[in-house]
Amino acid sequence: MAEFGDALRDTLGRLDALAVLDIAIIALVFYWALLLFRGTTAMALLRGAAILLIVAFLLGRVLDLRVLNFVLRNSLTGIIIAIPIIFQPEIRRALERVGRTGLRVWPTRTSYQAAIDAVSDSAVHLARQQHGAIMVLERETGLQEYIDTGVRLDAIPSAELLEEIFYPNSPLHDGAVILRGDRVVAASCTLPLSENKLPPEMSTRHRASLGITERTDAVSVVVSEETGQVSLAADGRMYARLDEARLRGLLYRLMGQRRVGAL
Repeated sequence: MAEFGDALRDTLGRLDALAVLDIAIIALVFYWALLLFRGTTAMALLRGAAILLIVAFLLGRVLDLRVLNFVLRNSLTGIIIAIPIIFQPEIRRALERVGRTGLRVWPTRTSYQAAIDAVSDSAVHLARQQHGAIMVLERETGLQEYIDTGVRLDAIPSAELLEEIFYPNSPLHDGAVILRGDRVVAASCTLPLSENKLPPEMSTRHRASLGITERTDAVSVVVSEETGQVSLAADGRMYARLDEARLRGLLYRLMGQRRVGAL
């Protein structure tokens, strides 16, 4: 115990301003990583891996298991290789966020007003008829890889066009519509599914709507075919049971647009 106290005092005696700054930066990096993992399956994987490592370390030390101790001492290389493989989606999301932060230094002048009005109006009309739909608005992160999975349109957005696309049994109703600026660029697009748990009343359509916002900074509007409810997903978060006014207000705010006549 005395040796531990001496070692602790020796370590604290060597601390200076740079060492404190170094520790603070590392702590912030770990805190930021945990925030990215929070609410995802990666957090469960991280917790499971930590429990296994702690149990293995304690067993190796208490029972003096030489082989286990040797494996733990020489497993650093394997862990470094495994981390990018296991946590690839979270690492990609973190890098995309950093890139988007840099892009916002030079704000864009893209107008989304026509797209927002068309999406809002069509979502309300589709909800009344209980016609399912997913409409995705692109922001800074390009959605070309998802656009390529659908049918190219390059059309002026309108409520009538979007309602026709999502009319049941129409050729393009199965999948998502993607809008870029004030253009409908593609329909019947395939989106990645979220791995997070959603309420029972939310379907695969909601998982796809949430999934695209977990991997990119896009904003997605989804209409439930089962309940006729309108929801919006952004930044990995779902806003459910929206009326027309709240939906339109969220879209204007998230897309960085100023409403005409707004103070």
